[in-house]
Amino acid sequence: MLPRVNASPLRDNRDYYDRFSEGYERERGHGYHALIDDLQVDLAAPYCSGRDILEVGVGSGLILARTAPLARTATGLDISRGMLLKARARRLRVIEGSATDLPFADASFDTVYSFKVLAHVREISRAVADMVRVTRPGGHLLLEFYNVNSLRYLAKRLKPAQAVADGVTDEEVFTRYDRPDDVLRYLPPDVDLVDFRGIRVATPVAAVHDVPVLRGLFERLEWWGRDGALRRFGGFLVAILRKQGG
Repeated sequence: MLPRVNASPLRDNRDYYDRFSEGYERERGHGYHALIDDLQVDLAAPYCSGRDILEVGVGSGLILARTAPLARTATGLDISRGMLLKARARRLRVIEGSATDLPFADASFDTVYSFKVLAHVREISRAVADMVRVTRPGGHLLLEFYNVNSLRYLAKRLKPAQAVADGVTDEEVFTRYDRPDDVLRYLPPDVDLVDFRGIRVATPVAAVHDVPVLRGLFERLEWWGRDGALRRFGGFLVAILRKQGG
């Protein structure tokens, strides 16, 4: 079965994220979005400590700002100049570029990670192969995909389009939803799957994290669910990969 794609993406990714960058951080410092960032940073941290790391799709630098202090060197890449302006304001080392044509030599990094990005890349196998190329033998990749088998996918199917900037909605960018078996098909032969982790396993809608009586319960469920028996049902499915050799 083919992965599911939104019906009518209207804008190229660069234009969409340049417009999105203006208000991207407005809701990210608390509640649901802060929890998702915490889950992702905590997952990436052991693979970043003392290593040369690359974040593909760095956005405004919220994640890299927290992993960079752990790393030996830290680099971010993004297609959006609007996002990169905010990342540079955080004094992060970031570069403009595409996930499908990384401007780095082979085997440049010990760890490559990407959150909330690969679902918006049309040439996904090419992007994954290039991220594996720049990873050193024995190094790791943490690659996040949007999961068909999740409450988040169901919620997205049912809700109307939401504005992310003036005249721009979240339906106006290419978005693909995958299953774990789809992800395995995207992998080149020189990389092995270590495991999957699931982020946003239990949350039906983000608004439950704004309700005080529910917030603590769903936070605990999400921390348990990320690594627990239901991890393959996370709305954000993270493939932990190891490049062969080393």
